[in-house]
Amino acid sequence: MRVAADISLYPLTEDFIPPIKDVIARLNGHGSIEVETNSMSTQVRGEYDEVMSALHQEIGATFDSNPKAVFVIKILNNPLEG
Repeated sequence: MRVAADISLYPLTEDFIPPIKDVIARLNGHGSIEVETNSMSTQVRGEYDEVMSALHQEIGATFDSNPKAVFVIKILNNPLEG
């Protein structure tokens, strides 16, 4: 089943841009998912297991390298294409 996840990262630090760019770059490294970024959030689309695996890996890496951060995630099943 295909899903779309809309994610926003809020690093709780003054220098918040580098962690955001880092997680987007790492998500783009997952060839099995589609990643689109805009000024408010990043959309990740693909097969459920692949999207969830990528999010699991990259959220963990972000939490390991940023002592305080918040992810807001919305997940939609059967998304429209594009």
